[in-house]
Amino acid sequence: MNLRSHSRFLLAVALLAVTAGFLHARGRELTPSVREPLSAFPRSLGTRTAIDYAIPKDVLDILGNGDFLLRVYPDKAGAPDVDLFIAYFASQRAGDTLHSPKNCLPGAGWFPVRSTVLQIDAPGEAPFPANEYLIAKEADRKLVLYWYQAHHRAVASEYWAKFYLVADAMRYNRSDGALIRLTTPVEHTESLASARQRLLQFAGQVAPQLDRYIPQ
Repeated sequence: MNLRSHSRFLLAVALLAVTAGFLHARGRELTPSVREPLSAFPRSLGTRTAIDYAIPKDVLDILGNGDFLLRVYPDKAGAPDVDLFIAYFASQRAGDTLHSPKNCLPGAGWFPVRSTVLQIDAPGEAPFPANEYLIAKEADRKLVLYWYQAHHRAVASEYWAKFYLVADAMRYNRSDGALIRLTTPVEHTESLASARQRLLQFAGQVAPQLDRYIPQ
């Protein structure tokens, strides 16, 4: 482990320790603002209409006590599908916390090929960062885009997400938050840029909707 990786690891451990200690030490948590359930998220976005998928019980057991949405949005014009997964926790005090997709993808047989951070531009929203991961399983490839969101703040870094979790718990006595993940296959005959544009366009349609389901 190089010095930079070691420093990031120590920072992550410190943030998790501070988060756990502070959240357990706090008293009664404030109730987040009224929100709509994720099941009410729009089924039609642009030229795409959703198909709901049930999350297996063993996966729900790992995720913990939260509100979850898993949908596939096929395109009427025949473009490749886009999958949408949202995990929202009203409280992260009792061990129910957001899990980084990069930690669970290898368990499903997918391995990261490359990663970067992109800016998402959505109508009526300030640009915000999101993680882009290209993953592969044998000859298949997928492109993943994800970010963390809480209180109308979107970040790509899981370290900053933990930092804001502690800061918001101190300021507002709230620990609610969400993970938003978009996935699309990279067809064998298409470029990575084409798949990226598909995800960015869909992210621009998803982001303006989120405040109704993730309290500010």
